[in-house]
Amino acid sequence: MDLQEAVIGQTYTIRDIQTDDEDLKTFLFRLGCYSGEPITVVSRLRSGLVVSIKDGRYNIDNGIAETILI
Repeated sequence: MDLQEAVIGQTYTIRDIQTDDEDLKTFLFRLGCYSGEPITVVSRLRSGLVVSIKDGRYNIDNGIAETILI
């Protein structure tokens, strides 16, 4: 399932980043968002999600959330 389907407050492990866009993969990698890392959805916004990765919180849009498989 992708990150859009995640339950708020539950921690998941990232399985894969499913995109052909190398710039997006690099961006997510720099945030610490890569296979094997834990990720938690903190809240939902109309335009996206607030997620916790490692020690940071990030706002990601719905399109990016769909590329993150958990």
